[in-house]
Amino acid sequence: MPASSEHPIRVDVQSTYVESQSDPMHGRFVFAYTVTIHNQGPQPAKLVSRHWVIHDSNGKVQEVRGEGVVGEQPHLQPGQGFKYTSGAMIETPVGTMQGSYRMIGDDGVEFDAPIPSFTLSVPRVLH
Repeated sequence: MPASSEHPIRVDVQSTYVESQSDPMHGRFVFAYTVTIHNQGPQPAKLVSRHWVIHDSNGKVQEVRGEGVVGEQPHLQPGQGFKYTSGAMIETPVGTMQGSYRMIGDDGVEFDAPIPSFTLSVPRVLH
């Protein structure tokens, strides 16, 4: 269920390749991603869980589900944002991630805030 007009949550993500933790010869490509979650609605809302779908360019799919993000369940007031950095590992130099955050508004309504698809890419691999 997408975020409703009562609960507009915007999610922005930027990813970077972590060369120091990667081992391309053994199919290990590590990426850091920084997420900013913005509550653009009139209702406070709490992030309770996450769901990520990670694709590599070989067609391998990983799904990650869990409570909160980086050990927290941020409660966002209207106009407030929350920023965190985490990481993912895939077996190819290019992949994608997307997903959703399960939120609950202070009005008791549960909803999903979509995380738009973004690219994981070793520099100079994609033009």
